[in-house]
Amino acid sequence: QVQLVESGGGLVQAGGSLRVSCAASGRTFSSYAMGWFRQAPGKEREFVAAISRYGSRISYADSVKGRFTISRDNAKNAVYLQMNSLKPEDTAVYYCAADADAGPINIAIPPRDYDYWGQGTQVTVSS
Repeated sequence: QVQLVESGGGLVQAGGSLRVSCAASGRTFSSYAMGWFRQAPGKEREFVAAISRYGSRISYADSVKGRFTISRDNAKNAVYLQMNSLKPEDTAVYYCAADADAGPINIAIPPRDYDYWGQGTQVTVSS
């Protein structure tokens, strides 16, 4: 089992940057593929980015490709999401999630494939 805690959210103007972090504790962090998701008010939770257990594979939603970068540091038990060129439509609660069943190079996109979730961190982009 793993516990996930997000941090780094906040208020930023459109065009600005923000980095959100997710700290993990519990089972060996490299056992999990990791993902970032977001949920805006009145909308379903949506996939943002995912990274395989050792970082060899990465996937992004089309809406954030070229603007967001996911990374992980297994030595620090952390995964990050660097968000640049932020837009008002990026406003949401951002969640990190861990997939316990992923092979070494696998990544998952559907939220249902993830086993553990953090509590979320709010990101608000003003126009």
